[in-house]
Amino acid sequence: MKFATLRLPVLGLLGLALLAGCQASDTAPTEVVREVPQYSIVEFLDITNFARFSFSPDNSKVLVTSDRTGVFNAYALPVDGGEPVALTRSEKEEVIPLSFFPADERFLYSSDQGGNELIHIYVHELDGTVKDLTVGEGLRGRYLGFTGDDRSFLISTNERSGRHFDIYEYSVDGYERKLIYQDDVGFPVTAISPDLRYLALTRVVDNANRDIYLYDLEAKEMELLTPNEGDIIHHALAFSHDSKSLYFVTDKDSEFRYLVRHDLASGARQPVVKPDWDVMHARFSKHGKYLVVNINNDARNEMRLYYAASMEKVALPILPNAEIISLHISRDESRIAFYASIDGSPQELFVCDLACGEPKRLTRSLSPKMADDDLVGGQVVRFKSFDGLEIPGILYTPHKAKQAGAAKLPALVWVHGGPGGQSHPEYYPLIQFLVNHGYVVYAINHRGSSGYGKTFSHLDDRDHGGSNLSDCVASKRMLVDTGYVDPERIGIIGQSYGGYMVLAALTFQPEEFAAGIDMFGVANWLRTLKNLPPWLAVRRKELEKELGDFDDVEYLKSISPLFHVQNIVRPLMVLQGANDPRVLMAESDDIVAAARANGVPVEYIVFEDEGHGFYKRRNRERAYNAILDFADKYLKGEGGPVPLT
Repeated sequence: MKFATLRLPVLGLLGLALLAGCQASDTAPTEVVREVPQYSIVEFLDITNFARFSFSPDNSKVLVTSDRTGVFNAYALPVDGGEPVALTRSEKEEVIPLSFFPADERFLYSSDQGGNELIHIYVHELDGTVKDLTVGEGLRGRYLGFTGDDRSFLISTNERSGRHFDIYEYSVDGYERKLIYQDDVGFPVTAISPDLRYLALTRVVDNANRDIYLYDLEAKEMELLTPNEGDIIHHALAFSHDSKSLYFVTDKDSEFRYLVRHDLASGARQPVVKPDWDVMHARFSKHGKYLVVNINNDARNEMRLYYAASMEKVALPILPNAEIISLHISRDESRIAFYASIDGSPQELFVCDLACGEPKRLTRSLSPKMADDDLVGGQVVRFKSFDGLEIPGILYTPHKAKQAGAAKLPALVWVHGGPGGQSHPEYYPLIQFLVNHGYVVYAINHRGSSGYGKTFSHLDDRDHGGSNLSDCVASKRMLVDTGYVDPERIGIIGQSYGGYMVLAALTFQPEEFAAGIDMFGVANWLRTLKNLPPWLAVRRKELEKELGDFDDVEYLKSISPLFHVQNIVRPLMVLQGANDPRVLMAESDDIVAAARANGVPVEYIVFEDEGHGFYKRRNRERAYNAILDFADKYLKGEGGPVPLT
């Protein structure tokens, strides 16, 4: 299980070049480079984030979410250019649009309350009125898409049991709903056939073993499609347009997940896309002409487009020094919309005729006060860890580090969420803000991270705060070997599971980092695992293989920083959302109180209207300014790190 959220600026928890250190061609200080202005966090947050997309029925608009006002709302972007048109005006809760209706410009969107993750699905009518399609308290809804004939759409909710998600079919006219599948097994549905005959479900045995089941909605029969012995991941992604084949990924006999086509009638299987990296997603265009495949290529997105019938590649637009992050095909299969990003810069939305003309850029996200080359792109850098294992990560180096005669700089080891997450070289305001203010940031993908093969991903199973933390410590040597990092001024920072790693560093290896910055990290695994939200509690087997037996009190105490808090001797900062359902505020309350009893400097900030992550611009501004102030005080201060006591 992963404690994860949107990939906007975002986060996660359980969301289950060697420098001889180091091999990176431009890591050594060189001659003078141009001066870059030092910006406030306002400029870094004065970008307009755009995400999601859905073409209007006539392809004249693209439905997106954006935080232009400081809170995410729904907007329509004219394909021919022009200013975004606001469709919702929420001042408090984030609005995440899901899809236009097939024949008109009504649209569906999701929203929760203050970050509590109790997501409801709403329909926004043509006259601007809104209807909640998932009425009730304490429930969570999931949008599953329109059916193949466009006469209805599907939503699943856990309203009946809290743990299991039943599927309802809603008519596009009047929104009358009927139950089409009652979940009595707890297997998540990951694909639905266009003819609404079959459901593909994934049974999560543990974090290395998943099976696919096929449920026939007409016959009311469940069939195991992937009987196997041993640790093999199978995960269903999409049915073909004619509903005769199921496409799924598997790592059978492979380190990486590849795409397979399974014929439902004969049971015959054929690999269709098998790269040297993980296939992450695959989906068909509305009428089945195209197949979109996304590959995780060394922490970067590699997007491929195929003619589905022949599996011949379709050329995608080429944008210099950019990668396509995500791609959507219009219902009539004539146009594509895609987000693309240059290293370090926010993603931008483009549209293009598949015929194929020049891509047209619809968004300009960066603050007009900043230049693109003021930002710093992330460079993939690998190093040898304490035991010789090669560890990858993304290195962000301030421009001034390369100036001749420049003083050595402080650094932060950035730890991603998860466990099992992965850092990517994407725009993240806090990282760019820290780098702009003179910090080297290394976003480590320690052992146990996804994207580097199944062997690597399981190296931290039941060893959290152990070898993966030792990777973080070992990365310090790589940073020092660059020649521009001060070995006495290296801190550690992380969110969610990364926040846990910060607390683990300060308790299990307390002399290694000069300071720690924890954003909503787990301090007590006993409490966190006991209080999982019901929709995550069904993943117990997976979590137990990853973290350890929920009933093994002594082991969970051994990896929980709260029970070793007396070891903390370095300054600690903790940030927490009061409504966080994954890492309860009590986790942060307890670690702060206990660390303060040690007599070390501890700063604590709670955001009353946030959950597992900080999304409101005013809260991010406050949080990121506070983080920089804390880092400046304990990593840049003339006295250096606080002496050990």
